[in-house]
Amino acid sequence: MVLLVVDATKGMQTQTAECLVIAEMTTRNLIVVLNKIDLFPEHEREERLRLAEKKMRNALRGTKFEDAAMVGISACVGGEKVAAIGGSSGVDFPGNMSVTHNIHGLLEILQAQMRAPNRDFKPSPDRFHFAVDHCFPIKGQGTVLTGTCLSGSARPNDMVEFPTLATQKKIKGLQMFRRKANIIQQGDRAGICVSNFDAKLMERGVIASPGTVKLIRGAIAVVRKCGPYNRHGDSIFWGAREIAEQADRALETFEAETSSLNKKSQQLTLGNSSLGGSADLAGLPRLKFDWNQDFLHQDDYLDTLPQHENNSETKQKHGDDHGLPPLHWARLEFLTPVYCPMDSLVIGSRLDTEVNAHACRLAFSGRLVARYDAKTDDKRLRTYTKKERAGTVCRLGDPYRRNDDNQLVRYEVFGSDLFKKETNMSQFVGLFVETDKGDIGCIQSSFGTSGKFRVHFPSGTDVKEGDPLYLRFKRYANDPRKAIHQDIRLPPSRAGYRVDPPAKKKKNKQKNGVHLEASNSESTSESHKTEVAFGDIEKLKGDLLANGKYTVAIVLGLFSMEDDISKHKGRKVVSVTTEEVGVINGSFGKMGKCKVSFKDGISAEEGSRVKMLAFS
Repeated sequence: MVLLVVDATKGMQTQTAECLVIAEMTTRNLIVVLNKIDLFPEHEREERLRLAEKKMRNALRGTKFEDAAMVGISACVGGEKVAAIGGSSGVDFPGNMSVTHNIHGLLEILQAQMRAPNRDFKPSPDRFHFAVDHCFPIKGQGTVLTGTCLSGSARPNDMVEFPTLATQKKIKGLQMFRRKANIIQQGDRAGICVSNFDAKLMERGVIASPGTVKLIRGAIAVVRKCGPYNRHGDSIFWGAREIAEQADRALETFEAETSSLNKKSQQLTLGNSSLGGSADLAGLPRLKFDWNQDFLHQDDYLDTLPQHENNSETKQKHGDDHGLPPLHWARLEFLTPVYCPMDSLVIGSRLDTEVNAHACRLAFSGRLVARYDAKTDDKRLRTYTKKERAGTVCRLGDPYRRNDDNQLVRYEVFGSDLFKKETNMSQFVGLFVETDKGDIGCIQSSFGTSGKFRVHFPSGTDVKEGDPLYLRFKRYANDPRKAIHQDIRLPPSRAGYRVDPPAKKKKNKQKNGVHLEASNSESTSESHKTEVAFGDIEKLKGDLLANGKYTVAIVLGLFSMEDDISKHKGRKVVSVTTEEVGVINGSFGKMGKCKVSFKDGISAEEGSRVKMLAFS
């Protein structure tokens, strides 16, 4: 139980709010004590006290203490100075004692709400924790340690450990209230007698079951943010998504394997006092930390999980966890090593900040789950950060009609703006890229020398030129190679058949008084290759003759990409401007270009027109 003492004249202050947050983590029962009501004028006292209670009730709204009992008192009428001298000036109090107001009202509430604690009476010598408050020798008997059993149980002849002294002793005898005892359990005040132990070595401290309380320099903890805390600390948080999934799995297993009676019993045993406090009361689950699992590193504490990572079905089934912030894993490093058992409650705070800053200095509450030593365990942590690079579709491959849904797609696209010109593309070949619609493709190779790349989509994609392409991957914080890792899988292949794009018609043109026929793909289709066709000289090459002419011209426009140019070898081609005659010698590339040989050379310039004659 917690007594939250509040100055009735000031109401809720920063430190009051911090005490309330701590109370929510550590207890189920709270009584609000409104002190200093004697400072209210007597004729206004009742009304002013009612207003103070109303303000406190509003402050408690949203906490588990909304219906907490409240009482107005004066611990000392006249204030601290009167308490210091034992009475007010000019007034003589009986027994030199200061006057109080309504203390009996507080005592009545305490008596009404005081409940016997839920003790753990199950014998458990493996988790025995005993708080020592005094240590003294008895001649001929040994050394006696007096204190309180916090958890577990102990019997004569059990071994106990002194963690701070790194030594173990056997229990010689037990006493409670000057009577011998065969066992001590949680909550018992007792004396423990051990032999061969120097009482000067220990005055106060802890003794425990061997191996249960160890010196730790750091710990992995499951933590939850304290609601009012708004500052961002160091980047020690990670795994909010993974821990939510683990908590959901643990809850489902618990529901499947535990009967309603066992659930009730489980709830009754939660919150039992133990060394290190009770993390159960703080609402922190008992989870195991898997060193082999991957965890997403976070720069700051997440107040809510991203929508796509929040399971709506789980919310409907298990509720929204009463609106509490999500759980995180945290790596804690202590400036001074401490002796502490696992499962202890830990509270993170910034008590070095200004107390009057009107901001809660409590950052988070947590349960210690595993020991952590930065020197040996840092490389074991598999934390990663998500990375993303964006490129652009600069060119589309051939169109295909997909068989299963008759949709027009591309199985091959070309991208740019993702890599620099000097980037070594070999390390990126085989990685996966995504489109805005979620289509996944694999980088096949570089394309050219300007940083462009070729991507294959096994299921096809309907992206257009200018659409973005995303390379998403993760990097592990402790990987010295900074390697790229992806969890993406390629979708299964979806076959299709090729679709020829519609031909673009070109208007007839008249140049130098000569009427030129259309040179589009329709006029050069296979069915019309016996007729006259026109094209353009793209490039002159071959041997340079003595007359200064080239022997070969590369001509574009006479054929389409689908035409079999080998069937037209030997066909005559005439330059429109110089009337020089050549013959087709074969194809050049895959874009419908052909090579035309001129025995005596050609003097026409690049870009000039040529005419392919009909078969004779």
